[in-house]
Amino acid sequence: MPLSAAASAREILVNLHDVMAARSNAQAKLNSVVNIIGEALDSEVCSIYLLREGVLELFATRGLAQEAVHVTKLAMGEGLVGTIAEGGEVLNLDEAASHPDFAYKPETGEDRYHSFAGVPIIRRERSVGVLAVQHTESRKYADVEIEALQTVAMVLSELIANAGLIDQATGPGERAQSTAAIRLQGQKLVDGMGAGAAVYHQPRITIEHTVAEDTDAERHRVYAAFDKMREQIDRITREAEFGVGGEHDEVLATYKMFAYDEGWSRRINEAIDSGLTAEAAIERVQQRTRQRMRQIDDPLLADRMHDLEDLSNRLLRIVSGQMGTAAQMGLRQDTILIARNLGPAELLEYDKRRLKGVILEEGSLTAHVTIVARAMGVPVLGRVRDVRRTIAEGDMLLLDVTEGNVFVRPSASMEEAFDARLALRQKRKAAYAALRDVAPETKDGHRVTVMVNAGLRDDVAALDLTGADGIGLFRTEFQFLVSATLPQRERQQRLYKEVLDAAGERPVIFRTVDIGGDKALPYLTHDNGDEENPAMGWRALRLALERDGLMKAQARALLEAAAGRTLSVMFPMVSEAWEFDEAKALFEAQRDWMNKRGRKLPDRIRYGAMLEVPSLAYQLDLLLPNVDFVSIGTNDLTQFLFAADRANPKLAERYDWLSTSILRFLKQVVGPTRDAGVALAVCGEMGGRPLEAMALIGLGIDRLSITPAAVGPIKAMVRSLDRAAISDEMDRLLATPPRDMRAALSEWAERHSVELA
Repeated sequence: MPLSAAASAREILVNLHDVMAARSNAQAKLNSVVNIIGEALDSEVCSIYLLREGVLELFATRGLAQEAVHVTKLAMGEGLVGTIAEGGEVLNLDEAASHPDFAYKPETGEDRYHSFAGVPIIRRERSVGVLAVQHTESRKYADVEIEALQTVAMVLSELIANAGLIDQATGPGERAQSTAAIRLQGQKLVDGMGAGAAVYHQPRITIEHTVAEDTDAERHRVYAAFDKMREQIDRITREAEFGVGGEHDEVLATYKMFAYDEGWSRRINEAIDSGLTAEAAIERVQQRTRQRMRQIDDPLLADRMHDLEDLSNRLLRIVSGQMGTAAQMGLRQDTILIARNLGPAELLEYDKRRLKGVILEEGSLTAHVTIVARAMGVPVLGRVRDVRRTIAEGDMLLLDVTEGNVFVRPSASMEEAFDARLALRQKRKAAYAALRDVAPETKDGHRVTVMVNAGLRDDVAALDLTGADGIGLFRTEFQFLVSATLPQRERQQRLYKEVLDAAGERPVIFRTVDIGGDKALPYLTHDNGDEENPAMGWRALRLALERDGLMKAQARALLEAAAGRTLSVMFPMVSEAWEFDEAKALFEAQRDWMNKRGRKLPDRIRYGAMLEVPSLAYQLDLLLPNVDFVSIGTNDLTQFLFAADRANPKLAERYDWLSTSILRFLKQVVGPTRDAGVALAVCGEMGGRPLEAMALIGLGIDRLSITPAAVGPIKAMVRSLDRAAISDEMDRLLATPPRDMRAALSEWAERHSVELA
């Protein structure tokens, strides 16, 4: 019979408490444990596998052949047990032999058992064993039974660690396996360079006691810890200093909302009810969160789970009395901070004068900590592997996010090269700053329009810093991505108005929300199931036209924000001309609705389309009469043209913006738009690279919207370029393409002294 209620987990823990308190040796205790669990779950087999000398060894069993104990061994990743340990995942199977990873061990006599369930035994965030049950009857174990197994596995981790039965792991702060200089790579999250000593954000909190003596007392400890944690979060968010408001304010508000989430505290109390101590209950819920994070494909949802993990760590430190993080202890020297992940409040606790950079084992461009770090001006490198194995506390680190690298224990020559690169970066930054008020005009007198891409309120400051001509792409979806709930029209309107006010007379082109597909929102679902190709799925304008309430609200917000001035709006991922027509008609209907009610309206509305889907290029005759401008999104366009996922490293060489195919495609778009008198721009990453931008100008594209950091280099390139000469060269190269277009253009630029550095 399966467990009837979660209370049965408590009954198991009560029995386990007696076993752990007994004076018998560890083997006898494990033998008792498998019997207790097997009886409670009415399971014919219960087995414990422990990680010893790098392999999983059968340590105790009820139901399998006793001769197999200490004989049956599985490598990590081998069989069902090895798969559970390697991935840290739960398996619950009604027919074990049908699983592709099933490995039969004849000495166990397990061939007559059909059902199988197993959970990892976790110690210090790594799998150190597996607890498994089996039954002759073909059935899946109930959720409450799996929950009981996971709870018991947590208690087992304490027992086996205290008995010294498992391999020991190296933790942060302990000596790394090597003392040689090495280079690690990661994802560029916040650009910049910094040098300092490695400091781990927080020491691991070891839970010494997992089974509660008094559940009421444990519950009161958790209540008190929650109160203290919420006081800390209130203080941190109140005292955060950024100078001006921005998206980081919304990030901190969302983070604070998690701290007051009653569902989270309820789950912890339920774990205490099962018989766990306050620390074990928090860790138990945190383990579930980590398991969910591994199952979430959507990076935005995962980012929100990271916030909850960060709060769990804070709560665990409070309830355990182990309050110290590197922030609380204070940074004594220039520091590169290392963490698996950080919440925004955690980062704010650090002394900005000493904090020179952050390295994350996880992290993403849309993570809340990334947004706050950008506002603080702290460089961040994410997705760095093998950090805990290769970096020890105090190691010297050279962080170069621009190149996506961190040098660990650098040699003298590495330090010299880094210092030279940093000096060059600062020199170039000064030279580019000197170009702020200088127009990007070619040597033969042709003016190129250089605008910036933005998505956050803070990004508008880049206009004054770089001297850009305006914002050529404002990604409105960023407000949706950092919000826990759908932003109301008033909030949207306030953001758009603040952006327009900050831009002044300089133009701002708002792109309507590009969400869905790989940018799914937790509060906005659709019934199309899992998409195999989210980048080409139900997203952007396709989704907005179906959910027209979302687009109507955004249209109203934009129209209200731009009252008395020009509104420039463009629609993403237009694949056919009729989609643009429908989106434009929706905006016009909202304008008519507002006009009839006497609302203030924009003096003029300019409508544009993003050309990202190749099919639209073959409907330009239908599109151009109704559009004011076209912006080419080269990022999506290139991957669609090549059928090559730009995020797949194996396809990186196939994803070249200077390929003949891309350049010829763009050339085919330039002619019709010019003849129709429609402004044409490139607003992808391609336009922010000097060599690629040179080629675009040669094709006849003289409007670029790029990242703020690229404005200086692009201005410098433009002012060293002869437009007529590069136009002639592009015509020649496209007529008889060389084998290596990139090399040919680089050689031409060098011969003509075009500045590409």
